[in-house]
Amino acid sequence: MKNRSLSFWLFLTPTLVALALVVFIPAIMGVFYSFTDWDGLGYTQILGFKNYITLFHNAGFLAALWFTVKFVIVTVILLNVIGLGLALLVTQKFKGNNLLRTIFFMPNLIGGLILGFIWQFIFTQAFDALGKALHMNWLTGWLTDSTTGFWGLVIVTVWQMSGYIMIIYIAYLQNIPSEVIEAAEMDGASPWQRFVHITFPMIAPAFTVCMFLTLSNGFKIYDQNLSLTNGGPYKSTEMLVMNIVNTAYSENNFALAEAKALIFFLIVAAISLLQVYYTRKREVDL
Repeated sequence: MKNRSLSFWLFLTPTLVALALVVFIPAIMGVFYSFTDWDGLGYTQILGFKNYITLFHNAGFLAALWFTVKFVIVTVILLNVIGLGLALLVTQKFKGNNLLRTIFFMPNLIGGLILGFIWQFIFTQAFDALGKALHMNWLTGWLTDSTTGFWGLVIVTVWQMSGYIMIIYIAYLQNIPSEVIEAAEMDGASPWQRFVHITFPMIAPAFTVCMFLTLSNGFKIYDQNLSLTNGGPYKSTEMLVMNIVNTAYSENNFALAEAKALIFFLIVAAISLLQVYYTRKREVDL
């Protein structure tokens, strides 16, 4: 047992050292710097809670937070509904279902920046040409308006991640015993009744996982925001991560950016933990 314990810690130590150097120590230093006037190189004085008071009076930060919250709510709903719908579709017995799985999952393989630039071309060139040809003004200037810019970000995110969420739901759908479904069919249960009373309760753990992934991903999006709208027009589509990055590197206010990042971390952690707790509790009820 002693030799086994020693070998365990020998293998684990490099990982713990790497985590400490890359995650834990920088995080602790970031918390400390958020209470100072740190400029990226050093600090001259400790400001206390001044940076935190400033950020809650910062209109740009509050606007980015509200924009991000709206984006997360919409994408979480759409991703889970579409992802589950696609999973239900491709788990039916018909020719070509494996091909459809591949097609639906492929957008997830495209990097965020490349994906954003591809869709930027679609929104600015293809939509404009189509709008002019069909005399539909709402298709022109898609990324020059905050409302259509918001929906542009939603479309790109849902298009990219739906296939990934679909794969998770497929894994749980395939674990449902076929005997249970066949018994329900023999008892005369309709497809909707089978879904509500059998399928959905049995894939409740998948719902917990997918909710967590879509929530955390929605808050952390940066590359699509950068390549698609770059926060424009006039920062009306600037998400929270972009606001933090711009505060640090455009305004050269690293201490305030650290304070924003810490508040951002606490918000995401609190929402994610509450979501996991609630959905896990619902699993038991179902």
